[in-house]
Order: sequence, then C-alpha cells, then structure tokens
Amino acid sequence: MSDLIRSVVVGAGMIGAVHAAAIRAAGGELAGVVASTPERGARTAEEWRVPGRYPHLDAVLDDDSVSVVHVCTPNALHVRQAEAALAAGKHVVCEKPLAISAAEAERLTRLAEESGLVLAVPFVYRYHPLVREIRDRRLRGEFGAWQLIHGSYLQDWMLAEDAMSWRVDPSQGGPSRAFADIGSHWCDLVEWVAGVRFTELTARLGTTVPTRPAGTGASFTAATGGPRAEVRTEDVATVLLRTGDGVLGTLTVSQVSAGRKNRLWFELDGAAASAVFDQENPETAWLGAPDGARVLFRDPNHGSAEQRRLSRLPAGHAQGYADCFTSFVADAYAAVRGATPEGLPTGADGVRSARIVEAVLTSSASLTWTDVAVDPVPVAP
Repeated sequence: MSDLIRSVVVGAGMIGAVHAAAIRAAGGELAGVVASTPERGARTAEEWRVPGRYPHLDAVLDDDSVSVVHVCTPNALHVRQAEAALAAGKHVVCEKPLAISAAEAERLTRLAEESGLVLAVPFVYRYHPLVREIRDRRLRGEFGAWQLIHGSYLQDWMLAEDAMSWRVDPSQGGPSRAFADIGSHWCDLVEWVAGVRFTELTARLGTTVPTRPAGTGASFTAATGGPRAEVRTEDVATVLLRTGDGVLGTLTVSQVSAGRKNRLWFELDGAAASAVFDQENPETAWLGAPDGARVLFRDPNHGSAEQRRLSRLPAGHAQGYADCFTSFVADAYAAVRGATPEGLPTGADGVRSARIVEAVLTSSASLTWTDVAVDPVPVAP
C-alpha cells in the first residue's frame, strides 16, 4: 500500500470541513467531497480546493484509488453509507453516533471486523495531551480507588427559541439529541480515562424550548418567521451513573446554558488524589491531594509518553480541538497502514456509546434505574 492515503469526505457541513482540514494536516490527500446534491458538492469542492469531483457516493466507491471514506452526514444516514463503503473495501471514519440504534452499530462494527477494515469513530477529546497525562497517572496508581466521578458538558447553541438544526428532527438525528450528541463524548472520555464501565444509570431528559422553526437547517443556525414544529428531542439531561465497582457518577448535559460554548468538564476523585479537566481550557489540568492542589501545564518535554506524542506545539503555544482531530485522523490512518495506535476509538466504542444512549432513553421513559447492555469490549487498562 502506498504511504499516501487518499480520502473522500461525505457531508459538506461544519464537521465535514473539520475532517477535510484534519486529513490534510495528518498528511493524507483530500481527493474529493460528496454533498447532498451534485451542485453543492461541486461548490464545496471549489471552496475546499479539492481537485476531484464526485457527484454521489457510488462514484467514490467505484474509485479504487480512494482508501478511506469519512462519513459526516446526518446521523440517520451513517449506517447505510458506512456499510456501503465497507462493502466496497474502503476503510471508514464515521462521525458519532455510529448509528441511531445499538443493533445497527453492532451490525456495522461486525462488518468492519469481518472485512479486516478500519472503522474509526471521532471521540476526539481522547486526544488532548493532558487527558493522556491524567490517564497515565491513573494507570500508575496515582489516584487510588475512585470515590466519585462527576462532571458536565454544557453548550448554549440551542438556547434561542429560533435556533434550528437537523439534529432536532428524530428522523434525521435519532431519538436523543443533547445526550447522544455531547453526553456520549463525556461518557466515552471518562470511561477511557478512568478505566471504568458504567453498568447502570438513571436519567431524566428535558425539553426547555417546546417548538422550533420547522425544517432541517445546518447546526448553529437560526430562522425567524414561518411554521414551527414541536420539539421531540431533549435540550437537557441529568444522569446518575454507577460503575461495575459501585462507584457513583453524575453528569449534567445541556445545549441551552447561556455562555457555555463547549464546556466538557470532568472531575475524578480518588482515595489518594483527584484530577480535573476542562475542554475549554485544555492546556491545564487540576490535580488535587490531601495537602493541597496544583495546576499542571501541557509540556512536550515532561510527563507521559502519550502526552509528549500528542503535544504538537511547544509549551505555551495553545493546542485545541483542531489539533485533537488531526491527531485522531493521523492515528486512524496509522491503523489503516497496520499499526495499533494507543487509544484510537473504533466501532466497538461506537457500539458502547449507542448502548449507553439507549439506556438513558429507557431510563428517562420508565423513571427507573436501567442496566447498560453488556458489551464485548473489555475495560481499557
């Protein structure tokens, strides 16, 4: 296989543009883009300075020079498009949620495993260097047995009553919006960093804006006038969780918290020490001990091997979300070449996430504690 990996992005929205930039930054070749219509695809190809023209997904699947398909379309399209790519022998990077049901996510993951192809899912917050540092310290026993796990993921982009998105429509985004969109990120990150599995939970979902503009606009947009539709997906969620070892956890999720743009925050409280990470301030982590606390700064010259590996810039030169995405794509492409990168989220992690989402929906509907379906993935060391 040539060292150069040629990739096509399916989906021309905001996250598609993020994937396109990460492909190039990771050393791949962006061969083309497929949009909702051939006309939009051609316009996007011009904007992204992409030489290839693919009017539809079938044209990509017929091109033997394309190795990887990045699926960045509305959630309901993920399984069909990713399955078609895998069946055509293409590796797949599929946006989360991998599918809008756990059964579909399982089917897609089995297909990838049976085909020997990479199926990667962008739980990219794993790629903050200080997240890796906290995980390494946990592996070395620095924190002791967990006493409590807690945190939140807060945004405000759906606060205005005229805010709209295709994600609001369950037929496109799935039955869960806020939790499946961002709560899933928190659960993946915390389970991976802390080395735990949430085995049962009780959840409550709430919709604070009862109607929004009808239609399926791009995320982070608003519309005034015209018909409105009942909102059937949640704006907020609260979840009480319990791990297999009996440790309690709490999570608050919101897309209507004024001033909070993308605040994924967690605290892990251990018998010997604690750790805090805030995604909006990713250059530092807070470490607590009985005799005080200190702030740890990202530094490629100190700390764990993984923190150093993922530190793309010198200390004091801020890294963020785009750097995480570049590192994730670079690891996905390393897996395509046969490597086994540390912490690469795959289809199995997408299945895990889908099962947690289904447990949250079941619990909220029944107002009971609900078991998270057993998954075949062992707890990461």
